[in-house]
Amino acid sequence: MTYVSEDGERGVSPAVALYSILGFWLFYTLIVSLRAIVIGFDAQMELAARRMVVAIIGIIVTWILYLVLRRFDQRPLMVRVIAAFSLAAPFALAMAAANYYMFNVYDPISLFSDADMQKKAAEENYVLISIVEDAISRFFFLSAWAGLYLALSYAAQARSTERRAARLEQAAQQAELRSLRYQVNPHFLFNTLNSLSTLVMRNRPDEAEQMIMSLSNFYRTSLTGDPLDDVPLEEEVHLQKLYLDIEAVRFPERLTTVIDIPPYLLSACVPGLILQPVVENAIKYGVSRTSSPVEIRITAREDGDLMHINVTDNGDNPPSDGDRGSGIGLANVRDRLTARFGDQGRIVYGPRETAGFAVLLTLPIIRRGC
Repeated sequence: MTYVSEDGERGVSPAVALYSILGFWLFYTLIVSLRAIVIGFDAQMELAARRMVVAIIGIIVTWILYLVLRRFDQRPLMVRVIAAFSLAAPFALAMAAANYYMFNVYDPISLFSDADMQKKAAEENYVLISIVEDAISRFFFLSAWAGLYLALSYAAQARSTERRAARLEQAAQQAELRSLRYQVNPHFLFNTLNSLSTLVMRNRPDEAEQMIMSLSNFYRTSLTGDPLDDVPLEEEVHLQKLYLDIEAVRFPERLTTVIDIPPYLLSACVPGLILQPVVENAIKYGVSRTSSPVEIRITAREDGDLMHINVTDNGDNPPSDGDRGSGIGLANVRDRLTARFGDQGRIVYGPRETAGFAVLLTLPIIRRGC
């Protein structure tokens, strides 16, 4: 319904304006014709023909009024209201003059008897009074159409504002998602370089070389996609395997990984690198703080339209309140899930009853678009 002009302004489209004008004048013609039939005027066919001519003139006059009112679309509402009802007056006067000509000047003999015409013509100021009276009624008619035009124009502007707000909201959400996603890579790189530095200082060049190759494979895989795109869960799990291969160089005797995900869930879409901070936390707090073997387990299950992804470890020194705020970690995951899925994206975490730490991600099952 909105019309975008060359200068970018928005308003009622010409098509909608034309349909409203045609509808108004069709209604007017039908009402006047029914009135003439009820009163019982003579020469109904001749009256109908001239009435159609007046209606065509009215359509043209109202269209010109539309073109004039469209120039006020970007003005304040009060200015537009005053312009609409003020401009309706001269246009109504023009219509009344056209109507008087068609019924009283152009061949009136075919409509009225000579006696009737002479009697009316003898009345003082008959022409002026007739035109003014008709102009008053037509003023209300054109004012009604002008009111409809203002309502359509206001509705069009409201929809335009809503669409603009939706675009801005979407842009803000995309910017937030990009920001959160880009936080993961430097955070992961920082931790990995620390691990690499440890290997170098301990004079373990072979393990350091293997970690560099694994790091290269990880980044080559993780940086190929758009930060806003989802990835299949299978691809996300593959990335975590690459990362765990890197950490296995540091902890060859301590780190064990178990992945238990049903095949039908591997095609479900998840935000890229959504598991990265979770698995990093499991390494940082579950593996590096203990000297005993630790198992990191990644599982997934379906729950109606939702999917639950669980990442657990059985380390004996899980994160405590004093560990909060040391990195982007789980807060990043929570913010990304909320930005992407709203209330359907949640994260719950805490110490396990036996030993270790558990993180549960809940998100809707989406199988298209990744």
